[in-house]
Order: sequence, then structure tokens, then C-alpha cells
Amino acid sequence: MNNLSEGVQRFQHEIFPGKAELFERLAGAHHPGALFIGCSDARVVPELITSADAGDLFVIRTAGNLVPAYSPTEIGGVTASIEYAVSVLGVSDIVVCGHSACGAMTALAQDHDLSAVPAVARWLRHADPAMARMRSHGGAPSVPELVRHNVAAQLANLATHPSVAAARIERDLTLHGWVFDIPTGAIDPIAA
Repeated sequence: MNNLSEGVQRFQHEIFPGKAELFERLAGAHHPGALFIGCSDARVVPELITSADAGDLFVIRTAGNLVPAYSPTEIGGVTASIEYAVSVLGVSDIVVCGHSACGAMTALAQDHDLSAVPAVARWLRHADPAMARMRSHGGAPSVPELVRHNVAAQLANLATHPSVAAARIERDLTLHGWVFDIPTGAIDPIAA
């Protein structure tokens, strides 16, 4: 906790003063240009890898960068956040970003026993379409390939959301898939 407290003090004394006007503008309203859906992994920092500033991104982070397919009977925080970003904030781009060495994809590719973490096991079911894609290509799933297939599967899930489907028809909403390589910093695009 000391590191976090020291970080807050450093922000307040060294960073905030240089961005005071930005935060003053953002206090009234914000208009991010993109929704960034990434993994909860601490090594994947959306603002850092995109060089974004405060107010530029609306961010959703989930284990495995998973996006549940739309279901009118199971509305959760991810669905509500997507709808808000698209319908209220009017983002023009949505990025689904997977990454190398993803723990969620590793657990699935290597068939880890998740019985001790039933909520995690249930959440990872949202990656079932990615596993199905892997199986359709034959062979045992490798983590890097599963990460790529998972981004494509989550883009397909994202497209099932009514707000996303409507915005893609009515205005310029573009979906993007990325895989972030942690050791090199490279971004590999995945076709939406």
C-alpha cells in the first residue's frame, strides 16, 4: 500500500499540476474517442500502450479480455459499460485487446483444473467460441494461437450487442482486434 500512497502523492505534486487544465475540462464532461476492452492483467495498461491521456479512452478490463455475447436476460457490468460507451458517449472505435502470456488463455489451452475457482471457471466459458475455433483448425491449442482466436471470438460477441450493431449501421463505429506482445511492446492486429 505504501507504493500506491507514494504514487498518489507523486501524481498530486508532480503530474497533476501540469494537467490541471485538462482535469478541469474533464470534470464537466468527457468524450472519449474509443472504448478499449482489455485484460485485467496488470502488465496490460491501455493508456500506456496507446499513449492516451486522461479522457481519451473508456476502458473495460476483464479476465481474458472476455466480452459476453449479448443476452437480454443476463445484463452485467460489461454489457452496461459497452452500451454506455456506444450509446451515450458515442465512441467511434472499439478495441478488443488480448496479450501474450495471458493467464486466462493459458488455463484454457493447458486445461488447468479450475475447480477451486468456480467463478473464474464460469467466466472463462465466454472463451468457449475461441476454443471451438482452435479445435476447428486441428491440433492442440497453443496459448499464442488461442489468444488470437479469443480476440476474434470476443469481437464476434461484441457485435451481438444491440447498441454496437445499431451504431455500426447508423454511424461510423469500427471494431478492432489487437494482440499486445508484452516483451516487445508490439501490437498485432486481428481482423474483425
